[in-house]
Amino acid sequence: MPGLRYADAGVHLDTSDDTKRRIKTIVRSTFGPEVLSDIGLFGGLFAPDWRRYREPVLVASTDSVGTKLKVAFAMHQHDTVGIDIVAHCANDILVQGARPLFFLDYLGMGRHDPAVAESVIRGVAEGCRRIGCALLGGEMAELPDLYQAGEYDLAGTIVGIVDRDRILDGTRIAAGDRVIGLAADGLHTNGYSLARKVLFGVAGYTVDTMMPGCGRTVGSELLQPHRCYVPALLPLLQGRRLKGLAHITGGGLLDNIPRILPDGCAVRLQANAWPILPVFEALQRLGEIDDQEMYRTFNMGIGMAVIVDADEAGDIVETLRQHGESPYLIGEVYPGERTVTIEERG
Repeated sequence: MPGLRYADAGVHLDTSDDTKRRIKTIVRSTFGPEVLSDIGLFGGLFAPDWRRYREPVLVASTDSVGTKLKVAFAMHQHDTVGIDIVAHCANDILVQGARPLFFLDYLGMGRHDPAVAESVIRGVAEGCRRIGCALLGGEMAELPDLYQAGEYDLAGTIVGIVDRDRILDGTRIAAGDRVIGLAADGLHTNGYSLARKVLFGVAGYTVDTMMPGCGRTVGSELLQPHRCYVPALLPLLQGRRLKGLAHITGGGLLDNIPRILPDGCAVRLQANAWPILPVFEALQRLGEIDDQEMYRTFNMGIGMAVIVDADEAGDIVETLRQHGESPYLIGEVYPGERTVTIEERG
């Protein structure tokens, strides 16, 4: 009687190896001259052009797509979540002034599905190409006792670089500065546990139900990719025209903006200064969610808050429009203690 094999425990090495061979071309499409290794090695090699920097500092961040994946499973659509994880991580290091260098992904599956894995990695590679970031490597794991059939987890780590004297830390923010909000493309990657409870639990919708006010199905609306602000904001960072950036993720506007405020500064936002996306209006109505909870859970249509000198605000808004963004003057900095208040505009 033959002995047990790894496949008998649910791990199929040959299938996984075949997928890795097929995605090599996809991954290589993100490589530039700084990449010194191919995928499949124990580690990725990356040689930045240090001559471009006086005192370079590396900036790193790790995150996951979270329960947005549940929507991808239901829709059998797996390419956009790869874009999501890259955009989320890139925005996170952008707020400290960093240019993305390379990205590493983690894909864990209950049973390896070659088509799903390739679709996910195509999305990750697309997200990297959009910002000039190399997909340097990652991990593709088959864990049959950890993930349910048909499900997977997706996480990633990004590394970027910034000159020490160009680090954006919020210390230049002062009373009188203006807050510009850059429009989001939907929920991005936060608030999905509450959104799914409202839409699928309370309202009884399916992914094929038309989302009220959105002109698309619930599934399509919830899978709108996380918008990446690197292409529009990096040129402004290089000119030191921005005083602070806050990526509006978990915690919403109320919790994320205070993270970059110096002592003695608070922010006042005008609630009617930007259009609330229909998806948030539907979620609030269907779930009977109060305003405070909405602003702490969701981005409410603002994916990035940009703090600038009042004299430059108008010009920067116009520059951002030219880069394809939808910017709004949404508030101001005033003397206070690192809080955000949202007021109705009269």
